[in-house]
Amino acid sequence: MREQVYRDLDGLCISRLFTDEIVREALTYQPRPDDVFIVGYPKCGTTWLQHIVYLIYSGGRPEEDPLEFAAKTPLLELHGIDSAVQLPRPAAIKTHQVFHKQPYSDQAKYIYITRNPFDCCVSFYYHTKNIPCYLFENGTFDEFFEMFIRGEVDFGDYFDHLLSWYPHKNDPNVLFLTYEDLKRDTRLWIQKIAEFLGQSYGDKLGSDPDMMEDILKHSSIKSMSEKINTKDGCVLYSTPVEQLPPSLVPGIRVMNEDVKKPMTGDFVRKGKVGDWRNHFSAEQVKRLKERIATKTAGSDVMELWKDLEFDL
Repeated sequence: MREQVYRDLDGLCISRLFTDEIVREALTYQPRPDDVFIVGYPKCGTTWLQHIVYLIYSGGRPEEDPLEFAAKTPLLELHGIDSAVQLPRPAAIKTHQVFHKQPYSDQAKYIYITRNPFDCCVSFYYHTKNIPCYLFENGTFDEFFEMFIRGEVDFGDYFDHLLSWYPHKNDPNVLFLTYEDLKRDTRLWIQKIAEFLGQSYGDKLGSDPDMMEDILKHSSIKSMSEKINTKDGCVLYSTPVEQLPPSLVPGIRVMNEDVKKPMTGDFVRKGKVGDWRNHFSAEQVKRLKERIATKTAGSDVMELWKDLEFDL
């Protein structure tokens, strides 16, 4: 089954959700000086950041048309290079690339978000189980855990991804944060993100309490769940290709032509910190801790979660 779903593309592990031509071409994109990228390993909070950044740019007003929102917040590897070239600015481009493959310019801005590997693994499991392209609807968490710990999932090894970006956490054009930080003090981090995007955005948000409340409301797990898991998902992947915005056609064609079956669960789930305890066995905790020790030897990266306990 895995051989049918995943493949190595120039050193990048990707699934049948992505096409070789689109990914290769997308990674040749030359960033503009005003580009903003939202980057992270899958299921670490990039979708949440997409909504926050969009709402900062829009003054707290949500985009009601799911096709327009997708066109204004493209995933580069899925939607293709034209989605970035044709993107009306200001806007953010999402990617899941390791640092050395990421389209990069020291004049562009990068918001990198990471999440503790235990919760990431659980969220990625449900993502893989719920999207038909992965052919994993009957898969178990135990099976996915083995795939995750070997890096045999979309965009490869979690630790390779994180460790490629971690040395750049203090670069002037990088804002580095964790999902847990964003969850713990969402208001503070929304303000930091606005200031990173530009002084005018930070000043406007700082002087407009109503705008902050609107952003908090429309980027909440409840709001995103209602939009993405119902209305947006249904419209986005059931719309005939000829009716899609041109920049979305390459990636969405894979979703709504290659696989006709609908999603079997939610794209946005609980958004909780610590849900991994409901899924991991004691042996799996031990093995992931051993993997952490091996992969992060010589790095203090796990200090990002020094306040979390990874024990059952």
